[in-house]
Amino acid sequence: MCDDSKPLLGGNKLSSIRVRKKTSWVLKASTLRKCVIAVTFFSVVLIFIYSRQTRSPYFTNFIYRNVRPQPNIRCGVMNSPRIIQNHDHKTDARLRSYPKVLVFVETMYSKLGRDIAELLVHTRIKYKIEVTGKSVPVLTNLDKGRYGVIVFENFTKYLNMDNWNRELLDKYCREYSVGVIGFVPSEEETYAGAQLKGFPLFIHSNLKLKNAALNAASQILRLTRAGETVWGELPGNDWTIFQANHSTYEPLEWATRNDFIQRNESGVRTPPLTTVIQDHGLFDNIQRVIFGSGLRFWLHRLLFLDSLSYLSHGQLSLSLERKFLVDIDDIFVGESGTRMRPDDVKALIATQERLASMVPGFKFNLGFSGKYFHHGNSEEDSGDDLVLENVDKFTWFSHMWNHQQPHLYDNLTLLMEDMQLNRNFAKEKGIPVDSGYSVSPHHSGVYPVHEILYTAWKKVWNIRVTSTEEYPHLRPARLRRGFIHRNIMVLPRQTCGLFTHTMMIDRYPGGREKLDESIQGGELFQTIVYNPINIFMTHMSNYGNDRLGLYTFESVIKFIQCWTNIKLSTAPPLQLAENYFKLYPGESDPVWGNPCDDHRHQKIWSRNKSCDSLPKFLVIGPQKTGTTALYTFLSLHPTIASNLPSPTTFEEIQFFNAHNYLRGLDWYMDFFPVDSNTSTTRYYFEKSATYFDGELVPKRVHALLPRARLVTILVSPAKRAYSWYQHVKARGDVVANNYSFHQVVTASDTAPKALRDLRNRCLNPGKYAQHLERWMTYFPPQSIHIIDGEELKNNPVEVMNELQKFLKITPFFNYTEHLRFDPKKGFYCQVIKGDHTKCLGRSKGRHYPPMEEKSLKHLQRYYLSHNTALVKLFKKIGIRVIPNWLKEDLSDKNDKDD
Repeated sequence: MCDDSKPLLGGNKLSSIRVRKKTSWVLKASTLRKCVIAVTFFSVVLIFIYSRQTRSPYFTNFIYRNVRPQPNIRCGVMNSPRIIQNHDHKTDARLRSYPKVLVFVETMYSKLGRDIAELLVHTRIKYKIEVTGKSVPVLTNLDKGRYGVIVFENFTKYLNMDNWNRELLDKYCREYSVGVIGFVPSEEETYAGAQLKGFPLFIHSNLKLKNAALNAASQILRLTRAGETVWGELPGNDWTIFQANHSTYEPLEWATRNDFIQRNESGVRTPPLTTVIQDHGLFDNIQRVIFGSGLRFWLHRLLFLDSLSYLSHGQLSLSLERKFLVDIDDIFVGESGTRMRPDDVKALIATQERLASMVPGFKFNLGFSGKYFHHGNSEEDSGDDLVLENVDKFTWFSHMWNHQQPHLYDNLTLLMEDMQLNRNFAKEKGIPVDSGYSVSPHHSGVYPVHEILYTAWKKVWNIRVTSTEEYPHLRPARLRRGFIHRNIMVLPRQTCGLFTHTMMIDRYPGGREKLDESIQGGELFQTIVYNPINIFMTHMSNYGNDRLGLYTFESVIKFIQCWTNIKLSTAPPLQLAENYFKLYPGESDPVWGNPCDDHRHQKIWSRNKSCDSLPKFLVIGPQKTGTTALYTFLSLHPTIASNLPSPTTFEEIQFFNAHNYLRGLDWYMDFFPVDSNTSTTRYYFEKSATYFDGELVPKRVHALLPRARLVTILVSPAKRAYSWYQHVKARGDVVANNYSFHQVVTASDTAPKALRDLRNRCLNPGKYAQHLERWMTYFPPQSIHIIDGEELKNNPVEVMNELQKFLKITPFFNYTEHLRFDPKKGFYCQVIKGDHTKCLGRSKGRHYPPMEEKSLKHLQRYYLSHNTALVKLFKKIGIRVIPNWLKEDLSDKNDKDD
């Protein structure tokens, strides 16, 4: 056996040697590297081919042809004739309350309270929030009620009010015909047949419900359309239902139990449960609507708006008219494999025809960048051709020729040349060029404003309208607004949940369920309900691939028709813009925000601009209190820099309170040039004494400079008024030279307008507490430094030291060495070149004849309440040292002399 085995072992050895020789070349290091490189190369090629094929229209069509979503809105009343309901809720009776809502919340942070407030903001209904407490706010103003409807986030708080406040509130409701809306809160304890305190109404709580429907006979329904059922589970498991024992109650909404079969022991189906109930006021002469759940359920949002309309007798009604436009951006822009094919274009036209049957005259509005025409595969290029063959079926607007963001252009000529290329393309292809509407890529240059974009738009396209989602910010959407700049109307643009990357339904973030939720009562549906004018942003890729754009808008329009009485119509952008600013004329003037406070704005803001070109603090006035002296002293500081002088208003820019504001942010920032060659930090400031009493100024300043510090100087308001009068008189003012100071400050409201205007400029800035409180609605007291004008005059060094501490400026500057009292001028001046001084000009520190005693007494009486309010304000914000001039103006001696 051993002998036999040897040849076998020897044979195996020879065989293995032969195998090693044959394969040794494979095992060489260089050969292995070549194999790895070859495998890697072929893998990359295969991946590339696969990716191309998966984006190929043929492949995509093969994969997705059976899953492309189709509108499937279940609505039995869709095609049935509409019941004409005359529920406009208006009355011929003279109403004695204002169209405003008083909302009682449990806390300023409670969820339902925030939902109510946000809904009122979105629909632009005026309201006031009041935390439920021991007292009720003032409800009347002279002979009118301040509020048309009262809302309780927690209805039990209303039921459990103390007798005094409850009687006060109920009396107000009866006398002024004001209704109440209440929401029954969820409680840990479950109630079964519990009676609401003081009412013949019983509740069952903490229920799971499904299948909500509306009472079609209810007079409340106006915006909301009855006749259909919301099938399926309702959100939450803490619903309250109502059982009434009085004819004053009428159901508004019903639902059924979700946790057991809806039949009783006899097999008879049980009646639906009342989830929202109307109180007609037959029990105690107060009308109410009570909800058994909050606003999580989308239908309750509609019913809440209808309840506001009904209980306010039409004062808080929303219009039923809605304007509707869908922009398709970048109709020729997109990667090969994602663009529209001929079948997609045909589907677009067919869907447009169906939408036009629901929205009269509807057409998709197509935006184009001509450079990317015919940049797809052969079938997609045929799609481009088919779009142009049907050019008259759509409306059109221009993007940029090369889809370049306008804020990247610094040269107006280059920007106009690229625009002209797109215009030439349009003319060559027969695309209309007279819409007056354009949208820049990614809304660049619209807001924050890039001035040369507006200039180029006017010169090349004669643009009158654009739109953006970025003003004042993308989110929250309820705060988007419009504005007008350089005679171009900027409309708020809405999003619909579709973006360039949302092409396939199975890849939609959150899945189809998320998109359907938005359509069926969610964000997209509510956007149309809340906004009278809607311009939606979509993209070409939303109309190829799974055609989600077609699915979304056909579905939401059908849902709108099913559940509301809204009348949808369309119009060209220019007409939409004109309608918008007729509805909201107060939005015409923009409010410039700080681009550096929004990362999205920074991305579409010129790289040549910097927030370093914005001041860190403002001297806000008022006039004739020593602001010019303070400006001069501040300019001595080595790290403080003022703005460049204005050719018309000198050291004062007067940006926030004058027509200059409409010139735009770029105009303002040009006064604060940034020196890129120095590393020294400069504390920019500006001084405009007219800011102090400007009604719009605090809001505007806070929008642009929310962290700015404010410096104001106060002197006796009577002396300030007299100084202003003498100032304008010395400058040749006709009124001041024709009327004495006493005649001016005692002028009645029937005096000539020019005289009244001078009176107001003398008197109004001296109402210090009133103006300071306006500033403090936007800025905390810690951001405002109040200087005693008499101290600034008599002891400027100490005042400037305190101001440096407030501003936290380094290094500390010793003003003792730079200011000296000048006996000739009578005030402190700048020290220059040894013992010499440089003082302000002749107009500063001018000596006037003393004020007449009767004028002084009149002004002390006039300012008595304002000065008293100022003392209270000082105590409130922690100022313990009351200025001597204020004490004197409020002294007993003056009161006795009067």
